[in-house]
Amino acid sequence: MDNLPQDPFMLYSAVNMKLRDRYKSLDELCDDLNIDKAALIKKLADAGFEYLPQYNRFS
Repeated sequence: MDNLPQDPFMLYSAVNMKLRDRYKSLDELCDDLNIDKAALIKKLADAGFEYLPQYNRFS
């Protein structure tokens, strides 16, 4: 996740923006950016965010 912000709230914002503007799914984002999906989900979950696949966003 070196190419994304490390602060969880900035990460939340950046990931949601990318999901909204460029990627149809979290899998697509993680594959394209070479991100460990489980690590990303955990980091955001630790900050209180959950991925909602039906909306393709963290909330």
